[in-house]
Amino acid sequence: MEHIDFFPPHAGVSLKQLAEHLGAELADAASSEVVIRSIAPVYRAGEGDICYILSRKNRAELETCKASAIICLPALKSFVPEHIPVLLSRKPHTDFAIVGGLLHPEAMRPVVFTPNPGTISPAATIDATAKLEANISVEPGAVIGAGADIGEGTYIGANALIGPGVKIGRSCSIGGGASVLCAYLGNGVIIHNGARIGQDGFGYAPGPRGMVKIVQIGRVIIQDNVEIGANTTIDRGTMDDTVIGEGTKIDNQVQIGHNVRIGRHCAIVSQVGIAGSTVIGDGVQIGGQAGLNGHIHIGDGVQIGAKSGVMNSIPAGERYAGLPARPLWDFLRESAEIAKRSGARDKKDGSAEHD
Repeated sequence: MEHIDFFPPHAGVSLKQLAEHLGAELADAASSEVVIRSIAPVYRAGEGDICYILSRKNRAELETCKASAIICLPALKSFVPEHIPVLLSRKPHTDFAIVGGLLHPEAMRPVVFTPNPGTISPAATIDATAKLEANISVEPGAVIGAGADIGEGTYIGANALIGPGVKIGRSCSIGGGASVLCAYLGNGVIIHNGARIGQDGFGYAPGPRGMVKIVQIGRVIIQDNVEIGANTTIDRGTMDDTVIGEGTKIDNQVQIGHNVRIGRHCAIVSQVGIAGSTVIGDGVQIGGQAGLNGHIHIGDGVQIGAKSGVMNSIPAGERYAGLPARPLWDFLRESAEIAKRSGARDKKDGSAEHD
């Protein structure tokens, strides 16, 4: 089968240029003109590729590595074969991410299908009262409602829905099939394919004839440089707003309930569910499939392990895990004790069978 590069190699950047861009040190000045075109993992990196290592665990792979350069900590330089140029960095993971974005900028946002950026497809439906600034790309099938306001340089993907009165900042990307309703978006926001923003939240009051739907008249506020993954859903507020803070990154298939307030520069991994009116501080990290109860407060810098069930508020700076979630070391100690008892029981049962 023919191999297709969906993200073809860069025309080329020299190691000297990369070192200057990153503020890293090129270990051997003689390799300054080596050209880098793409990124790759250590085990299959070839000519023109750059990769990175974080520990000695890559030692075996390095023996057969054919990369044109490696980014690593100064302490790991001795493990890199002499024929491979080295960029010495105090933050190799972060620098590798920066290099990847530099070499493949087209992969940083939802795929743009229009051959001429800054054009509006005649197959899009745009209300006459919508306001579009310059250099906006709108793909076929997209619908932009009455009074919507979209900033310069923004991309609206195929079949995306932008609701009436929605405001979208500059240099945003709205992926194909996404819907954005009752929302204000800042600049540089990325919303991936199929995400749902601003639908009504899950609110009902029990009555004598069953559940009575509670009207949801709030908004969703998404601040600058937020990224929201594919098929993630963010409900609008009941009366107040649902807020996603600046620089926060949300993975695919996350559910965020009404009136949730998430701080700045948080990371929320796939399949997390956050119930309504929970407040999350700045710099919080939440592992995959964790569930957070409603009306609780998660302090700044908290880390929550995958598959945790968070029932109560967590103070700033804490690390929690487990179901129900408790301080990480308590969870690890209890898990070790359970494993120990289980092992002893299995050993006893095995001895009884042998007897």
